[in-house]
Amino acid sequence: MSKSKLLEIARNNKSHAEAGTMVLVDEIVKIPAKNYYDPDRWQKEVDLIFKRVPLVLSVSSELPNPGDYKAMDVVGVPVLLLKDSDGEIKAFLNACSHRGAALVENGNGNKKRFSCPYHAWTYNDKGSLIGISSPHEFGEIDKSCHNLIALPVLEKAGIIWAILDPKSKLCIEKFLSGYDSMLELFDLKNWHVHSQRTIKGPNWKVAYDGYLDLYHLPVLHSETFGTDISNQANYYEWGPHQRVISPYRSPERNGKGEDFDELLVEDWPMDVLMAGVWTIFPHVSIASFNGGGRSILLSQLMPGDNPEDSYTNQYYLMEKKPNKKQAEEADKQFDLLEYVVREEDYATGLRLQKGLKTGMIDSVMFGRNEGGGQSFHAWVDKILKANDKDLTSLFG
Repeated sequence: MSKSKLLEIARNNKSHAEAGTMVLVDEIVKIPAKNYYDPDRWQKEVDLIFKRVPLVLSVSSELPNPGDYKAMDVVGVPVLLLKDSDGEIKAFLNACSHRGAALVENGNGNKKRFSCPYHAWTYNDKGSLIGISSPHEFGEIDKSCHNLIALPVLEKAGIIWAILDPKSKLCIEKFLSGYDSMLELFDLKNWHVHSQRTIKGPNWKVAYDGYLDLYHLPVLHSETFGTDISNQANYYEWGPHQRVISPYRSPERNGKGEDFDELLVEDWPMDVLMAGVWTIFPHVSIASFNGGGRSILLSQLMPGDNPEDSYTNQYYLMEKKPNKKQAEEADKQFDLLEYVVREEDYATGLRLQKGLKTGMIDSVMFGRNEGGGQSFHAWVDKILKANDKDLTSLFG
């Protein structure tokens, strides 16, 4: 089913390329400029979006073995991801049930047991409290009532999602709206994490707008990508998640020297079929590449400490572990992509939000050719307005 959908998209894109057209939405939409800098609005976005909907916290290849763990802070919440002895991914609040101390520092490692560095209370890889220090002096407690706080978690398509609310009733699979079956086509589960970097940026929505925007490519990136790159985009939606791709007009040839234009869509290779940007609401984009082996850049965007800041964790993943030459080529590509995001996209975003924050601009516009941005902001508004009970009904 997902492969047939992929072919359907490819045929649609190819027909638009041959006609020189793209899908246009009905109207221009205006978004209040204050939505990008108002502190009350920003706090609601953190609390009602980032702390309620599933977030991409890792990829499967970061935790390949039993005992592997990753600890991180996510919008102020300390999180511990781990693979237990049965190979299951677990997510917990990284806080001892005794006094709340972090069990491990942020980063990656491998442990079968987690002993609190404050008073040595110890937990197994299922999150169960299995021992306390000086139990006779401390007093009698039911250890089963003091396990680590578990967070809802799902591993699918080589990606790990978690919800920061332990009491959430939202089904992560329902939230994915079938999009995970499309992401499965990447087959990321065993991909190699070649490199990881972090970039500071502007307001999270200013930054995310750019991931959904091909309109700016030949202008802002003229010195890095060139002016011949298309500024057209077609958008395909699965709930709040979107694939962004320019109508197909590749001059590439396959291994037989044939133009892809001359081939049936069914004969296109997977790297061509999977090209473009795949966004996962509310904070991830996956840009797909080819050359020296298939690779992707997965960008995990998070709000910073105030409305004007964000940070982006970039993962450069490769389908296979590269040889020396391929690794050097990958490093060069990653250097270029980091430069483009930091010095072109995010630098522009930082200057942009200064203009918005003056209050002299009432609204920003998303044109008929910017349907992806329109849809993204509509979903932000819908989720902000939904109470916990009604949140589930938005997806599926």
